[in-house]
This record gives sequence, structure tokens and C-alpha cells, in this order.
Amino acid sequence: MGLSIKEIRDNCIRARHLMQRSRQQHFAVGAFNIDNQETLIAVAKAAQAKQAPVMVEVSQGEIDAMGIDNIRDLVDNYKKEYGIEMYINLDHSPSVEAAKRGIDAGYEFIHIDVSQANHDASDEEIIQATCEVVEYAKFTGALVESEPHYFGGSSNLHTEDIDYEEIKKTFSTPEGARAFVDATGIDTYAAAIGNLHGKYPVPKELDLELLQRVRDAIDCQISLHGGSGTPLHYFEEAAKIGVSKININSDMRVAFRETLVRVLEEHPDEYAVVKLMPEVYGAVQAIVEEKIDVFGSAGKAVV
Repeated sequence: MGLSIKEIRDNCIRARHLMQRSRQQHFAVGAFNIDNQETLIAVAKAAQAKQAPVMVEVSQGEIDAMGIDNIRDLVDNYKKEYGIEMYINLDHSPSVEAAKRGIDAGYEFIHIDVSQANHDASDEEIIQATCEVVEYAKFTGALVESEPHYFGGSSNLHTEDIDYEEIKKTFSTPEGARAFVDATGIDTYAAAIGNLHGKYPVPKELDLELLQRVRDAIDCQISLHGGSGTPLHYFEEAAKIGVSKININSDMRVAFRETLVRVLEEHPDEYAVVKLMPEVYGAVQAIVEEKIDVFGSAGKAVV
């Protein structure tokens, strides 16, 4: 069942209060991608165990597979069942129209990312699309996130090393961040400081000094995409500097797939696969709990 406009607006107000708390108390909220109901259960169980606020996030692929309204209903059902503080982030929405559908469905966080769909999108196109979503989101109060350029990598298991000389060309700058935030009025700026989508054979390296300069340059929230495969100490420092949201996807997908393959091999005669799933989502839950601990969000839920 869909939410009323009042319920959506109340949820968005609570989401804004969460972002304010994260800044004041120096913790980051985990935004955990879900591919299916099992990964949603893993996130919900971790949030309950750690008494932590969480976001579940979906990109267009998950929207196409599960349905934008179905995801809203699932999240609301598990939020009520587990008694947790949980929100939805529409991640890397590829168009203004897709972002508007997320707002209409009552998603509290909306990431508009036209450069993901069109790597050659101009600065003007990105700003215009972002401004349109920001204006539309005022109806519900949803928080809008964006960035001024394409963010590299993909949410998968990579075999190549990270070419940091190439990646550095897309790093955020304090001046660029300030100009983009001023031009668009976004609630959250997606910073690029060495974070990269996906999981690589070498650990990622984040430029925390650059992050501090970006933090000093803008007043809105800061998010970090591509959190998987990052040494945990970076997250602790990023939260202290003032990052409010950190995205995790590939670490969860690897845990899910590897555990599923193992339990299927260990139970070749079991065709009721649902009986094997608790061990699978338990492995994902352990990943989520680990991130919650280093993000500093354990015990921060307000239900």
C-alpha cells in the first residue's frame, strides 16, 4: 500500500533530522544496496542488532527487477516488523523522469546522476537536470544528491588495479564543489576523493586532506560512493571530518554470492533454496554490521 503525502513528508522530515544528527555527532549513515528481499532482511537485521539508522538503496536495475513501489512497501514492512530507523535512497537515478518517480513513490533520498547514463553530459546539462529535481523534491521534502561529473567504476568485482593518476583527474575540488552546490541547491554532494565504485584487488586510498578542504568549502551534506574494498580507518576519519552518508554495495554482493555458492555445494539435494538463505543473508548482515561499527552509527537510531 502506498504512503499518504503526509506520511511521505513526515518520513522526509525525519530523514533531514538524521542528516543533521550525523553532522552534529560525527557519524555516517550506511547506504546499503539491496538486490533482493534477502539483502533487505540482512540490512534490517543489522540495523536492529546495532540500533543504527540505515538507508537501503536501489539503482535503476533493482527498480526494473523489483518495482519502485514494491520496494517502498517491502522497506516499510520490515521497518515496522524490526522496529528500526530505515530510509530509501534512489541511487544513480539516470534521468529527471526516473528521479521524479522516486520522489512520487515516497523515497526520502534521491540521487540524480545524468552523467552515469551519459558520460559526456555537459556541465550545463547536469546542473539543469539537478535543479529540476531539486525543485520537484520540494513537494515531499526529499533530500537530493548529485555531483558535477561522471563517477568511475562499477559495482562489481574488478580484476584490474586502480589507476590513481587517471582517477585523480576526476577528484573533487573545494572550488568546484562550492560552485556546484551554489548552482543547484542540492542537499548532499557526492565527493570524489579516491573512492571508486566496485571492489578491486588493491585497497582504495582516500585523500582525507582533500575531503577536509571540500568539507570546509560547502555547508550541505557529503556522501562517499564506492565504499567497498576501502580500509576501515578511512571511514572512521571521514565521519569525523563530516561525511554523512557512505555507500556500500560490492562487499555485500561478494559475501552473498560466495556464501550462496558454498551452501548450494554443501547441500546438493536441497531444492527448497529458501531453507539455505538464512546463512546467506547472515553473511551479508555481518558485512553491514562491520560497516555500521566503523561509521560510528551504532546506537544512533531514533525510532
